[in-house]
Amino acid sequence: MTILPLLSVPFPTSLVISLVMGGIFVGCFSFAVFKRLLGVLQQEHYKGGAFLKWYFRRGNITRQRAELLTLSLVLLVALFNVCFSFLGYKGANLVALAPFFFLFLFYYLTEEKYALKVKTAVTPRLVRLTVCEFLLNIAFATGLCFGMYALAAWADFNWLYLLRFVPLALVPLATPVTLVLAAALCKVYEIPRAKHFVKKARKALAQSPCVKVGITGSFGKTSVKNFAATILAEKFRVIATPASYNTPLGIARTVNEGGLDCDVFLAEMGARHVGDIRELCDMVKPSYGVVTGVCGQHLETFGSIENIYREKGVLAQTCKCVVLGERAAGMKEGDGVLLSGRDFAAENIELHPDGTQFDLRIGTVAVPVKTKLLGRHCAEDIALAAALCSALGMSVGEIAGGIERIAPVEHRLQRIEGANGVIVLDDAYNSNVEGARCALEVLRLFEGGKYVVTPGLVELGEMEEQVNAALGKNLVGLNVVLVGETLVRAVHNGYKAAGGDEGMLVTVPTLAKAQEYLAEHLQAGDCVLFLNDLPDIY
Repeated sequence: MTILPLLSVPFPTSLVISLVMGGIFVGCFSFAVFKRLLGVLQQEHYKGGAFLKWYFRRGNITRQRAELLTLSLVLLVALFNVCFSFLGYKGANLVALAPFFFLFLFYYLTEEKYALKVKTAVTPRLVRLTVCEFLLNIAFATGLCFGMYALAAWADFNWLYLLRFVPLALVPLATPVTLVLAAALCKVYEIPRAKHFVKKARKALAQSPCVKVGITGSFGKTSVKNFAATILAEKFRVIATPASYNTPLGIARTVNEGGLDCDVFLAEMGARHVGDIRELCDMVKPSYGVVTGVCGQHLETFGSIENIYREKGVLAQTCKCVVLGERAAGMKEGDGVLLSGRDFAAENIELHPDGTQFDLRIGTVAVPVKTKLLGRHCAEDIALAAALCSALGMSVGEIAGGIERIAPVEHRLQRIEGANGVIVLDDAYNSNVEGARCALEVLRLFEGGKYVVTPGLVELGEMEEQVNAALGKNLVGLNVVLVGETLVRAVHNGYKAAGGDEGMLVTVPTLAKAQEYLAEHLQAGDCVLFLNDLPDIY
């Protein structure tokens, strides 16, 4: 037996129209499924392999919901076809499209209640990808319609005619694959376009007389960049890459859309793989640099802590002057001049619930400094920024004036006066080992009940279990709310091994459930620390 006769099945014009319309109908409504997936794919930098690894991981609720949607569609579409078979298979097929409309609509509305933590950026690239995904899903759905009709005609089996729209229920399951395929197809256009975009920015950077500064490290990059930008503004015209724009495309967007009418350009440089910093240095060609510190962050993609040190050291080898943080101890000196701890420091640090005081020393000159920022690490970050500003020609007095204007960075141990007299410490942005230690130190300064909400620390590779167990030990004595199931077992084990009171620890499945728990237990004067908020790709 062969399926080649399927290719010779006649398709009348009216039938072709109805099959195509059915495919378009279901393909368009598949947006309810892939809208969320678009945002996750964007967070994975449009890398299909990483996206599929996330989607098919064990216990992924998004995949489970899509499977439930498919099962519901199969049962309801089949039921509608059988119940309305008295209308003939064409009439029954038309009525059977109703479950697609209502279930996709219900799915979409329920998905909207659980917005992505990282808001999807509606960029031209995302729009192009969305159009391509629409077309692929429509083509897939239409192909299913034609295939089922051809199979029914070939087998001459009436039940297959009646149930020809049932296979369309497979669209939700196929959507992740078609989305990855759409991303791959779009890369035929996106990669050359991105190269041109970066090349344009590289040319503008090379022609600009402004001083270029690169800022990298396992943590604190954005904070140091923002602090330096604020201080430098006392004397210079400054442009800094916004938010966490720390990739070639992010820097290119800053340059191409905003220009380089400035005295100093601050470029945050992120890295997840060996070679990333070299690519950014070749693009920006910084003459000054800052390495904030090195830890096991992104160990999962770097493979070893030595690779992380080596990668961050590329900036030191590129610049004529690099400011090296104390937390980068162990990095080998490159060809650049290193401003080490003896050249600048944050000394006599005093932590308070409403801010931090310390003596800023640059060379032999020291000045007292007070800031609204919280945590021991913020003093180190300010000292790093101050050392850079000093190297660029600012006096200690000018630097101290700029420090007074530094505002807290959103989601980085930011103090928020919550409702009903509750104080919130928002340290939800990509917390790391050092930052977590400092955040917990600040939390213990407050009176009243002290609560920690955390899903654990991520991107630590083989160190993940060890580090999260250590985090658990540091939580002893606090009220702890563990969120999710990704890393909390190691945190819980560390807490228990250190003698923590399990009556003060609770595990909840989602952040929403954690908020419900807090609403029931928090009282005026209590303080709650949100320590790390896992991105949607975890």
